[in-house]
Amino acid sequence: MRFLLIAILLAACGVHAAEKNITVEELTLRAEAGDRSAMRLLADAYYAGRDGAEQDFARAADWYRRLAKAGDARAQTSLGLMYARGYGVQKNLAEAHRWWNFAAAQNDPGAQYNLGLTYIRGEGVAADPARAARWFREAARRGHVLAQYNLGLLLHEGRGVARHPQEAYYWVKVAALQGDDRAQQGLEALAATLSDAQRREADRQAGEWMKSLQKQTP
Repeated sequence: MRFLLIAILLAACGVHAAEKNITVEELTLRAEAGDRSAMRLLADAYYAGRDGAEQDFARAADWYRRLAKAGDARAQTSLGLMYARGYGVQKNLAEAHRWWNFAAAQNDPGAQYNLGLTYIRGEGVAADPARAARWFREAARRGHVLAQYNLGLLLHEGRGVARHPQEAYYWVKVAALQGDDRAQQGLEALAATLSDAQRREADRQAGEWMKSLQKQTP
């Protein structure tokens, strides 16, 4: 089964609708006064060009940077995105990697997944499959579907980690149960490497994982 790395999908900049009837000017005043929720709404609005704001990556990056410097993990991940793509700032993969490290240390799964991609692809850092597997695992444990899928493929190939067909199938199964089409398509090939008993046990464990996830979901 050929290892398929999902193209860098740094979806850390989730966009949230601004409060009703709050103008960009009012948000700016609140943000300048130190209101972190206003800073986030303003950064997201400029990033997406919505809620009365014209798209302006430079302004978005500025507000994300203010939050990131204050220790906001989601903003650190988002600022890393800006540097990785060159949105509003000069493209700098090393700087993107630095901000993702800050966020990953706070257990942000998006940042952990992004670090996994940079290490497996050697982007901004030297390629290091072992570190990639480590960060994919951290993100996978926190429910990041793409990290679960990529970790499963690394375990299947023994790339950066000891080959473990049953665990590989387990993680891809978990991703498939969460609706990932690519994971679903790859399950049959992974199942063929297991005995019936191993597959049933991995299916059982994946089902238990989903039950625990559903309990955590409001």
